[in-house]
Amino acid sequence: MPSLKKLLAVSFTLCLSAGLLPRLCAQEPEQGQTLKATVNLVNLYVTVRDNHKRIVTNLTQDDFKVSEDNQPQKIAFFSKEVTLPITLGLLLDTSGSEQNMLSAIQDAGSNFLSRVLRKGDEAMVISFDTDVNLMADFTEDPAQLDRAVHRTRINAPMQGGMINPGPVPAGNVTGTALYDAIYLACHDELASEAGRKAIVIVTDAEDEGSKVRIEEAIEAAQRTDTVIHIILVYDPRFGANTGAAKKLTEETGGRVIVGNSNKKLQEAFDEISEELRSQYTVGYYPTNSAHDGAFRKVKVEMTNKDYKALTRKGYYAPKS
Repeated sequence: MPSLKKLLAVSFTLCLSAGLLPRLCAQEPEQGQTLKATVNLVNLYVTVRDNHKRIVTNLTQDDFKVSEDNQPQKIAFFSKEVTLPITLGLLLDTSGSEQNMLSAIQDAGSNFLSRVLRKGDEAMVISFDTDVNLMADFTEDPAQLDRAVHRTRINAPMQGGMINPGPVPAGNVTGTALYDAIYLACHDELASEAGRKAIVIVTDAEDEGSKVRIEEAIEAAQRTDTVIHIILVYDPRFGANTGAAKKLTEETGGRVIVGNSNKKLQEAFDEISEELRSQYTVGYYPTNSAHDGAFRKVKVEMTNKDYKALTRKGYYAPKS
């Protein structure tokens, strides 16, 4: 039986595709019309901050401008999104570099999931080091998620817990499989989920052995409309790959936050939690209607130049 999250998300998508404002669908649209509209509609989940980095929550459609491949687009749908279900992935780096912070990461991560998840939301937990392990598949049960988070261990692969590796060969990784973990989370787990999707990764962003490249990990996130947030936790003696973290998050509409102490780690999770619950939905029908499978660059700008919009940088067009 479909979960409440999926039923709500499908209902919301049908309303969007019919061009309705954020209210319950009054009647079921004709099937053919709905399918065509759903394919063409581009949905963007946007967070807006002012020049003091505070989230702005009182905006209207007129405050936003959207362009695709430098061509202005007409906004067809707008709402402040607080009710659409969220599907979350919590990815925890269990390589040796996180040894000293793992206990704090477990506590903060578990608390984050218990606070941010509401009725209809779901989350999964993945750990990664030399392997990528699915600790808990999608569930609404906070106790199950808490147990999964606290079962993570430094460099301790779980027998039978490997995610379906798809094109990623198993057993050959010699370091930290960050990019593989992102690819598998998006391509294998989130691809079939509806609505808002995000993964929160606690890591130093160092990758030492993934079989996929960072570009492939980003593409997997973009194709599944998944936002990547990264909380950087690292040993100051060795540093972190801030360049990779920035690339992963900026291309998908997420953020990088440093969480190198218990307090900062908790604050980082709090910031992401607030952001996930303070978004706008902006939808448009692209003027380029070609079904060529090409990547389209998207830009959201604010009429108030003191505000900055955070959203994904593009999407892949459907392919006939």
